Amino acid sequence: MNNLLVSSTSGFDTVDLKLRGFKVYEIDTAVSPVPSYSRRDFYKICLITGRTNIHFADKSVELDDTFLFFGNPHIPYSSEVLTPHQTGFACLFTEELLKANDRSEPLQQSPLFKVDGTPIFQLNEEQKERISGIYRQMLVEQQSDYVYKQDLIRSYLNVIIHEALRMQPTENFVKHKNASSRIASLFLDLLERQFPIESPQSPLRLKSAHEFADQLAIHVNHLNRAVKEVTGKPTSAHIAERIISEARALLQHTSWSVAEIAYSLGFEYPAYFTNYFKKITGTTPSAVRESSVVVAA
Repeated sequence: MNNLLVSSTSGFDTVDLKLRGFKVYEIDTAVSPVPSYSRRDFYKICLITGRTNIHFADKSVELDDTFLFFGNPHIPYSSEVLTPHQTGFACLFTEELLKANDRSEPLQQSPLFKVDGTPIFQLNEEQKERISGIYRQMLVEQQSDYVYKQDLIRSYLNVIIHEALRMQPTENFVKHKNASSRIASLFLDLLERQFPIESPQSPLRLKSAHEFADQLAIHVNHLNRAVKEVTGKPTSAHIAERIISEARALLQHTSWSVAEIAYSLGFEYPAYFTNYFKKITGTTPSAVRESSVVVAA
């Protein structure tokens, strides 16, 4: 299996990508590997020609032609390259790049990036040539010294997005799991993608069933029923277990203060974190920190 959408290579600067907000590159699997990146940080739009099996969320789609794929960092996806040679283009970008102002609609609400959408569009020859031309313009602009090239790249991406909005997604090729399995799978993936916590300045974003339900654009009761049906445990239990697991790791393996750990896990006050931790574990964060210091000594 060759994972075209998520594979690895050395020398790809994700720090530079975060600073610029975008990275455009050409895909040719017979020549060079595809750059790696963190799906948690970046959106992606690919134009691919070649036989491919794409897995995203609970779905699988097999295509044998040219297609557009819209990757959302909040939805798991991967691909199998089924032919010896594939070509195309891709652009990685941050949500901030496309949000020209604070009133812009979040990308996750876009029909192309919604959790329950089908982000794959099969292209005819005319559409392929038109969108390939846009990617070539982005590649040229990426290397230029034009001071407003970020704005220009944003404009090119918006053109591709609007081209796709005119099309019909490739629904007829999709295979689905049952609804409860799909929802539970998306919830568990969203939960896990928040970890590990990298710094106190990047706190946990989703920490309640309601927040996860909002992210998945479903009612919280629907989420709770699906998770309980599939896993046998309530949504809140999964969240609590993962938060406590991360809290233990931070207490034992970092030098962060208890207050910093509390903030990083989404607690407004350290006392709230201490009470939460003690209620679930029967001990306090300070006791866990002290015991880890003794073991280390």
